[in-house]
Amino acid sequence: MAMTVRLCSSLSPKADANNSGGHQLCRLMAACGIVPAQLTRPSHRHHVLNRVAQVQKNGMMTLDVGGHDKKSVKNVSTVYPKHIYSQLSMVDVLENMGISRYFDDEIKCILDNTYSSWLQRDEEIMQDVETCAMAFRILRMNGYNVSSRYLSDTGSLLELYKASKVSISEDEFILNCIGSWSGYLLKEQLSSGALKRTPLFKEVEHALSCPFYTTLDRLNHRRAIEHFNVSCHQMLKTAYLPCHEDILALAVRDFNTSQYIYQQELQQLESWVKESRLDKLQFARQKLAYFYLSAAGTIFPPEQSDVRVFWALNGVLTTIVDDFFDVGGSKEELENLVILVEMWDEHHKIEYYSEQVEIVFSAIYTSVNQLGAKASVVQGRDVTNHLIETWLNLLRSMMTEVEWRISKYVPTAEEYLENAFMTFALGPVVLPALYFVGPTLSESVVRDPEYRELFRLMSTCGRLLNDAQTYEREYSEGKVNSVSLLVLQSGGSMSIEEARSEIQKPIDACRRDLLRMVLRQEGAVPRPCKELFWKMCKVCYFFYYRSDGFSSPEEKVREVNAVINEPLQLKGSSSSDVPVW
Repeated sequence: MAMTVRLCSSLSPKADANNSGGHQLCRLMAACGIVPAQLTRPSHRHHVLNRVAQVQKNGMMTLDVGGHDKKSVKNVSTVYPKHIYSQLSMVDVLENMGISRYFDDEIKCILDNTYSSWLQRDEEIMQDVETCAMAFRILRMNGYNVSSRYLSDTGSLLELYKASKVSISEDEFILNCIGSWSGYLLKEQLSSGALKRTPLFKEVEHALSCPFYTTLDRLNHRRAIEHFNVSCHQMLKTAYLPCHEDILALAVRDFNTSQYIYQQELQQLESWVKESRLDKLQFARQKLAYFYLSAAGTIFPPEQSDVRVFWALNGVLTTIVDDFFDVGGSKEELENLVILVEMWDEHHKIEYYSEQVEIVFSAIYTSVNQLGAKASVVQGRDVTNHLIETWLNLLRSMMTEVEWRISKYVPTAEEYLENAFMTFALGPVVLPALYFVGPTLSESVVRDPEYRELFRLMSTCGRLLNDAQTYEREYSEGKVNSVSLLVLQSGGSMSIEEARSEIQKPIDACRRDLLRMVLRQEGAVPRPCKELFWKMCKVCYFFYYRSDGFSSPEEKVREVNAVINEPLQLKGSSSSDVPVW
């Protein structure tokens, strides 16, 4: 199909953030053969249907790009590409580009049909290695119950390697075997130079070095957008996807609009740090940029501003409190802080032990009350007490570690981990954010065993990842962690490296168990809330997979800039046709 596209460049990110037009979405749908049955305004429906008819008649298409607010499309009936591989390729591209949320209904229809074909062992899936591997990966990551045994006869190395990482049980031996041999063969191809001049070289290199659970979604989106013209040959093996320029244009606009919003939110948080005098605490690591990166990198849709802001704000507070208990505060100061939080609204009845205590408590008290008031409106019930309880649980667990350190008590590995998953301090970051992701959470849900188990798995995985990278520093501070405890309790028969290798087993188990809980459809906790636990698990891997990237002031600066500050650098011949707002 010959296709001429006229792109409008008059929209700035700021203006586009509130634009409710549907032209760009309509253009993408029309170009891909997706015909809207009803749009919000008749003029839009008439415009798009005329364009589709024009394409069908003479193969030429001239369209305007307007806003892309999903709300402008209703009751969409669709005409999908015929082949399953084509449909899954479209879904994969939209997810990789960070714009799948604009096509939720279309994607669900595609995946439902694909799942039905999977259950029937349709030859179109089972006899094509790439289609089978891609179907397994995408269906599983979207919550469909698919068995890995169907992969035993397939051999698409890259897709199979990526599929092997979507493991939810240590009993999935097929995935383990596939991951081992496909990874080995891919490494052999890289080292031999066979892939050096092929478009797949970078993709294979990235897949081998960064399993999907070790990086942030928005970094993947940026990489996919910037290398889109290099990798699109995989998607365009079929003639059913003629709209790659439109996909790129929408992804670029979405990314740039989001960046503008991220920059505004980060400036707002920087002002809050100064107003709260947190920058005056000399003992504290200033990690606002890193925590905001973790928020924007995983909770990327512009409309989820409250989730990002409160996630980053509480991340800053928990980091400061962690440093206060580790190095900044005396035992008297720490006990004073715990009592102040216990008394909460009656804290004025006792004095602050020091200015440091006053700054830390005041920041916690003010932010929790503000967050609680806002969350209570969203939820239709008072949730402030739950937020206070979350902070108290953290502080009391931290105080237990302080008492162990002062008394030189060495806990058992079980004692340590039962307390340490709490002191990893993810509770005040993730749990309040759940109130803002959409679903209503009743008191019974936040008390449900599933809710606690999601929290335990996420926090334990993060704690063990952290322990594997920070044991030397913590040992010098008089603290034990899971690595040093294994060495001590072995009587010297286990080395540090052996201990680090040993804790990799529970790390992998926690990650798989957490992903299995997140992906299963039943349960008391709504899926959008469960996904937030998984997002934080990925954040933990991102910072601690190979080193203590969180404590380093420089290691993740490039990623901060890539998500928040630096404009996209488009590559390929068609990039000059894509507007960059």
